[in-house]
Amino acid sequence: MTTDHLYQLFLQNPVISTDTRKIEKDCIFFALKGDNFDGNLFAGQAIGDGAAYAVIDDPSQKKSDRFILVEDTLTTLQNLARYHRKKLNIPFIGITGTNGKTTSKELINAVLSERYKTYATKGNLNNHIGVPLTILSITNDIEMAVIEMGANHQKEIEFLCSISQPTHGLITNVGKAHLEGFGSFEGVKKTKGELYEFLAANNGIAFINRDNHELVAMSRKTSLEKIIYYGAGADSYINGKIMSADPCLKIKWGKELQEFDDKGNEVSSNLTGTYNLENLLAAITIGTFFNMYPAEINKGISSYKPANNRSQIVKTASNTLICDYYNANPSSMIVALENLAAIKAETKALILGDMFELGEESASEHQLILEKAISVDAERRIFIGQQFFQLRSDAAEFFETTEAAHKALAENTIENSTVLIKGSRGMKLESLIELL
Repeated sequence: MTTDHLYQLFLQNPVISTDTRKIEKDCIFFALKGDNFDGNLFAGQAIGDGAAYAVIDDPSQKKSDRFILVEDTLTTLQNLARYHRKKLNIPFIGITGTNGKTTSKELINAVLSERYKTYATKGNLNNHIGVPLTILSITNDIEMAVIEMGANHQKEIEFLCSISQPTHGLITNVGKAHLEGFGSFEGVKKTKGELYEFLAANNGIAFINRDNHELVAMSRKTSLEKIIYYGAGADSYINGKIMSADPCLKIKWGKELQEFDDKGNEVSSNLTGTYNLENLLAAITIGTFFNMYPAEINKGISSYKPANNRSQIVKTASNTLICDYYNANPSSMIVALENLAAIKAETKALILGDMFELGEESASEHQLILEKAISVDAERRIFIGQQFFQLRSDAAEFFETTEAAHKALAENTIENSTVLIKGSRGMKLESLIELL
């Protein structure tokens, strides 16, 4: 079946599913395969549960004309998304980066939604499956699209750009993450920079933090001509500064302001961490670029409440928690520790879990984070995971597993403290919240 023919079926049945547990009536089921499952084996169930068609790549599962046999189901899904994207004549804002992708995406969505009908990547659907599913969810009444693109190996952003075809783009930052897949920090920069390369080749517009020298240098290695800068300096299209950050950020911002004084727009956010200034300014810049009023932009910023354990403040009966354990890498660890150090609190504590996928640099990077954490004024410092445990000393509390830390915290609780909790998602630090 050609992509054009499949697209006609999609227009009649414009809901895509890849999970038989979430079948909607008259949807099209794509039988994807993974390391431990084969969606082809569930195609019949999908049809029985109400799917109009099932796209399969196993001939033995074709039981009627409602089973569409293709050479490769995933490639067909990606091609269908690419075809649909070409039919959508709206701004597509592509977002990638080491840290802050999801926060920036949610902020931009919150701001743009104050005026435009906006569709943004749901949750963390930012890979070779999630991006096509996101695009295929965009209907003709949508006015703005915000597409998050993640990567853990080279050429992945290039591939995702070929599907999403962003007209505008933002790299939040570059840091040491997924080094096993990228090979090195240079590999990280090269991969993230594939977004700039796509925009340069397609007359696109990039939003760049002028204060981030790595991003500026990366953009200069391309033929990118259309750049909108934001940052702390007055030479940016949008500039801003922090008014307070204890624990949530309040900022003042303006368009090409030389001096703030009584000028500028003040807005309070629900985000903790001075490192979120750049994420806030990115959203403000994009809103301003698309002709939104400051009042609309500020409403979007102030209404956004972080979730999914990213820069999230949670107050319990005993403590104030800085929940930032959705993921972790050296650069995000550093800024989280600096933020904890800057916060005014009588008593502080930190709970850090191992950082994953750092390859040969894992031991040295964990050592650097350990030294940084020891320098922070805190009543208790707790390190969890095999990497940190290998560096154990009398300077802090070390536990090889989250389960062991759970038992220790149950016996020796933390109370009346501001507590930073950060580690890679696989450490499952959320299990400790009940004790805090």
